[in-house]
Amino acid sequence: MADQSGAAVDRRQFLRLSGAAAGTALLPASIAKALAIPANNRSGTIRDVEHVVILMQENRSFDHYFGTLPGVRGFGDRFTIPQASGQPIWHQRDLSQTEILPFPLDASLGNAQRVDGTPHGWGDAHHAWNDGRYGYWPVYKRAQSMGYYREAELPFQFALAKAFTVCDAYHAAIHSSTNPNRLFLFSGTNDPEGLGGGPIVDNRNDDLGPSVDGFRWTTYPERLEAAGISWKVYQDAADNFTDNSLEGFASFRAAAESDPASPLATKGLSSTLRNNTLDGLRDDVLAGRLPQVSYVVAPAAYSEHPGPSSPVQGGWYAQAVLEALTADAQVWSKTVLLLTFDENDGFFDHLPPPSAHSIGVDGRPAGASTVDDRLDRHHGKSLLDRNWPYGPGPRVPMTVISPWSRGGWVCSETYDHTSIIRFLEARFGVAEPNISPRRRAICGDLTRCFNFATPNDDALPAFPVIARSEADAQRRAQEQLPPIAAPRGAAGRLPQQAAGVRPSRALPYVLAADATVSARGVRIDFINDGSAGAVFHVYDQRHLRELPRRYTVEADKALDDLWTPLATDFGAYDLWLLGPNGFHRQIAGRLGLLDGRAADPEVQARHDAASGELRLVLINRGASPCRFVIAENAYRDGPPRRIDVAANGRTTLRLDLRDSGRWYDVSVTLDGERATDQAFLRRYAGRVETGAPSISDPAMGRT
Repeated sequence: MADQSGAAVDRRQFLRLSGAAAGTALLPASIAKALAIPANNRSGTIRDVEHVVILMQENRSFDHYFGTLPGVRGFGDRFTIPQASGQPIWHQRDLSQTEILPFPLDASLGNAQRVDGTPHGWGDAHHAWNDGRYGYWPVYKRAQSMGYYREAELPFQFALAKAFTVCDAYHAAIHSSTNPNRLFLFSGTNDPEGLGGGPIVDNRNDDLGPSVDGFRWTTYPERLEAAGISWKVYQDAADNFTDNSLEGFASFRAAAESDPASPLATKGLSSTLRNNTLDGLRDDVLAGRLPQVSYVVAPAAYSEHPGPSSPVQGGWYAQAVLEALTADAQVWSKTVLLLTFDENDGFFDHLPPPSAHSIGVDGRPAGASTVDDRLDRHHGKSLLDRNWPYGPGPRVPMTVISPWSRGGWVCSETYDHTSIIRFLEARFGVAEPNISPRRRAICGDLTRCFNFATPNDDALPAFPVIARSEADAQRRAQEQLPPIAAPRGAAGRLPQQAAGVRPSRALPYVLAADATVSARGVRIDFINDGSAGAVFHVYDQRHLRELPRRYTVEADKALDDLWTPLATDFGAYDLWLLGPNGFHRQIAGRLGLLDGRAADPEVQARHDAASGELRLVLINRGASPCRFVIAENAYRDGPPRRIDVAANGRTTLRLDLRDSGRWYDVSVTLDGERATDQAFLRRYAGRVETGAPSISDPAMGRT
């Protein structure tokens, strides 16, 4: 590839990555100049964006990179997947049943920058995910899968995340490897019905070959071309690490074979001209030729993929792309750069992916959906993977870099790779029919990451500076050091996330989960009064080896399901619910004998968008009075409140959440002598959405 630096970088400005603070680094003059110019704000809408640049790097998970970043849902998450072992989700086990906790990849102790990759295919990805149970990640992904970085090893990546907007609920599109995920980026699908050479769950056809063997469905760049929207792939075709998935499509292969001067060949495949390389990206910026949509494909050494690349080299490459885009301040004032990763390799991430619900070996569904999910489920011939959901898969980093997204924000809406196409749809009006109905229901379009109305009110960011030669030199130096061994058993320590909050974008979620207890069991009504679909994950804490249930509920819809305790439970139940942005419910208790003289308590929790309050409706359908005990578990101190509710009565308690950024965590129990009274527990946690921005969870990072 031609010189990738885009602009010379003064070595004296290089921030050595052995622990120097990112905030003390000098700001490159080109970036400082560009960011000092106000964002294009002619209309105060998404129409002010004239260029979207997409840089998808390789094989890193969110926790692996940003689990220690303050103000995101990282290692400080207090509501995680419950484990059959009784230990928190961080306690994963290998084949010998030895616990392996997440451990820091510390460059002072070994070859942190050169940690080995792990298996990351369709089969091992599903076995590690284990239908949402987790527990044995190192068995299928190796011990190093539990390694994570801190800011000292990722100064440029951390600086970008702190300066602009990081998404902490952005997921890979599919539980699989590179090419299937990039197919979702370039086309919105992996051809689940097999109409064009799919379904694709592996890396087949990831480079140029005979057109007769290529995929036969339409890509999004082809739709852009047909609509007259300018686009281009910037790459070195001889060294693109097979990351340009357009090379697998029959239409592009045919263009390369018979019409090399055609738009598909010149824009999508070629790098014979300087204008199709990263140097060409800078040239196009300076010449006013930057397309409306650009895809940047890194060479192997700068892809961030374990093995050929390293985080420090990926940081340099991101810097080079950013410097190319900011070579002309006026162009940058109209540009969005989306920096993400295709898949997680095998690196651990703790958040349960919002996959379609699982189906047991007996054919029974473990959950339900209000939207057709057939296009998100594998219908292969093998009994092993039949009905496996495609995804979305584990979280990967996404940093939204633009004049409209600066200021150190976090956006916690659910996204996957199809969200990038959705953003292009929102801006340029070119629809992509390949995206499945379920993904459209639950994955947003990234527009909530931006402040288009008043973008110039946010503070300017600062960056460390990385020299290409120094990044390469550090990789070579790290290669001489021994691997960092994963601490096992008692040698491991729980990871620590730095405390602190970030400004947080408003979200579309207005969710509820109401319990109704009867002699048959516990029915839960999953209610979505918001403007976007959501996935509820339900774990039966008395039977954690069973399949977790997942419920996909579209906006303004509801589902319900019943849990019947086994005979060996003696009426006891304990259900653990997880949803978007820390939404949590615990519903526990014991079924009582039918007694017309007893109290019959229940609680309903509702978000009040107008006031920002949480409303707890305390209900007693029985013939005797009962006393509810409401305790605050976080955000505010004070003794529990005791509220009596008469027979066949109800009382509403309103909780003022202004001092916590509208976050809440309360438990409701009963003050009574009966066994059923003492077992009763309803816990509610989450954030009330009002349509206004807030802050990230203030309790994140606390022990």
